[in-house]
Formats: sequence, C-alpha cells, structure tokens
Amino acid sequence: MSSILKCSTGKRVLDKCVFSLSPLCGAAFGASLHFEQNGTTQVIAAAAEAQSLDLPNALYDAGGLLVIPDMLDIASEPELLVRLSRLFGPKVDNYSHMTTREGTMSKSKRNCHVDVPEILLVSNVPPCNRRPPQLPNPPLTAEGNLPTQFPHRRGWHTDQSFRKIPPDVSLFYAVREAPRGQGQTLFADGSAAYNSLPSSLKESINNLHGIHAMPGAGRSERAVKSGEKPLFLDAHQLPKHHPIVRLHPVTGKRALYLCDTGQMDWVDGPFFGMKPGVKGDAARLLYQLMCHYTQPKYTYTHNWKRGDLIIYDNRSLAHSATWYDASKHERVMWRTTVSGNPGSAFTDGECSS
Repeated sequence: MSSILKCSTGKRVLDKCVFSLSPLCGAAFGASLHFEQNGTTQVIAAAAEAQSLDLPNALYDAGGLLVIPDMLDIASEPELLVRLSRLFGPKVDNYSHMTTREGTMSKSKRNCHVDVPEILLVSNVPPCNRRPPQLPNPPLTAEGNLPTQFPHRRGWHTDQSFRKIPPDVSLFYAVREAPRGQGQTLFADGSAAYNSLPSSLKESINNLHGIHAMPGAGRSERAVKSGEKPLFLDAHQLPKHHPIVRLHPVTGKRALYLCDTGQMDWVDGPFFGMKPGVKGDAARLLYQLMCHYTQPKYTYTHNWKRGDLIIYDNRSLAHSATWYDASKHERVMWRTTVSGNPGSAFTDGECSS
C-alpha cells in the first residue's frame, strides 16, 4: 500500500500545503501530522479527497492512531469533519436516528449537533450535560503518574461494540478543551498487546467470543454486583457476540477486541461458552486481558488542545476518558463514526447475533 507515512519524515509539500510527520511522544504507536502555512482544513480536506494525501493508509501505517493539531476551521465549519470522515468508509453515522443518552436507543437529539446530524456531542454543557468520569481511587499511581492500567483505570472500551456491526473508525475533535492534565483521552494498542501474550493464552482465546452490551442496560459488572435488574431490550438492542481476537481487514494484523467492565455483558457473559457472571473463570480472564492490554507500554495519553483532531481505529484500539472538573470548566468535543469495512467475521453472520 502507498501512504504518506512511507515517505521519509520531515517537511514535504503537497498541493502548496507544507506538512511534517512525527511519532507521538511517549507512545510506541501513532503519529502526529502537522500542517504549516497554507495548510487550512479546506486545503487538507480537498487534498485528501483527491487522494493526493492518503489519510486512511496513514492511519493504518500509524498503528490506528493519527493526531492532527490546529484544525481550527472545523469549529466554524463542522461539515469539514464529515468530509474528512467520509474518507474512511462509505457510511458516516447519523446520530439523529441513533443511540445516545445513557446508552439507550431512543431517538433523542440532545447529543446530536443541531446542524450536522453526523456529529455526536460529547460535552458537559447543555443540551448534552454529560458528566465526566469519576477520578480513579487513588487518583494517581504509586509513582505519581496518571493511571492508565485496568482496573485502576476504568472505562476502557471501543466505540459502540454493542452493535451487530460496530463502527470501523472514529474522528474526535476538540472544540473546547479542559485544562491540561484534565479531560485527557487514553488509547491502548490492541495489536501490540495481543502479540505479546504467551502462546498458550493466544491459543485459548483465538476462538473465544465476548458478549458486548449497551451501557445503561443493567448488564455491566457494577449493575450486576449492585443487584440491578436488567432492562427489557428490543431485538436490535440485545447483547452482541464478537471475537475477542480481531483480524484487521486492511492490515491483516490481529488485535484484542474487548472492553472493560462497563460495556461487556455480565449477565450472560462476559465470554460466550464460559460460566457467566462477576465470579469465575470468565471474569478472571477479562480482568487478566484488560490488565495486560492497558499497561503503560501499550498506551498513549492525549492532552487536548483546541482544534486537535484525532482519528482512531476501533478495530485495533481501545480508549478511555479521564476526569475533569466540570464545575469549573466547559468541555465540548465532537465525534463522528465511520463504518463499511469491519472484516468478514462481522459480515458473514458467524459472530454477531
């Protein structure tokens, strides 16, 4: 495949737009794409649409994580985010027809951009009023670092894994960020985590399926432990079975594909064919895999700046949000999700239910 990342790093000129590439600081995966001078978002989008700037293959070569700072024009022209999203697949989700608040499947528009329905609002300001995650307990590791590793860090997931065919790629954009050190997004590399597993563990999980459930359906570990009664679900809302080792349809790499305790089904799962519930071998295996997956050596922490755009591959990465002081700060983020190439396991009916 051809890709801008296969060019040597350093400055390059593309359609009168100067850009440079660099690895992400503090991470073993991912890349940062910087544009200078005439690198307006309109120019970037036009170059990408003309395929002279190959953003999809850049994403794959970067291990599924691409950071593009200073995309400030998107805030005033949100359609640009949708144009960029369409580069990564044939379907960009319309959130006016979908899920959003508290994980329900109602047609609420409170989390949908008022003018561009393909944009999901992730914000603590009205009409969203979405609360940030709680601080970990304790808030720092013993070394004084930001926790990334499960179970100290909770909330690791891949976007909408509870759908029959989950989205491939997400684009996440900072309209208004929390102060540095708050409201970060953490990413974990499922391919590197899988490759480093012992051979015996790989063999035992290669044909195992996880059961993914909507948040808020009363099927999380917390809900089961507290005795919460699971909600009645319509047919399209039922938990879905997906392979926990996922073969990427473009790169051919294998990656772990699972979430932590909030988006797996602890009533009938978390793994199909194993004893369900919060105790037993299945629960211990999920904890073992997520603890391994989210070790600091497999993670990247992004401190947001206004205008940052992050493109991430849900087929090979997991991510998690961190706390911010919502009583003092407003945080406004936009997200799109793109589908169209999930891989044969998600299209031949073998693994989804």
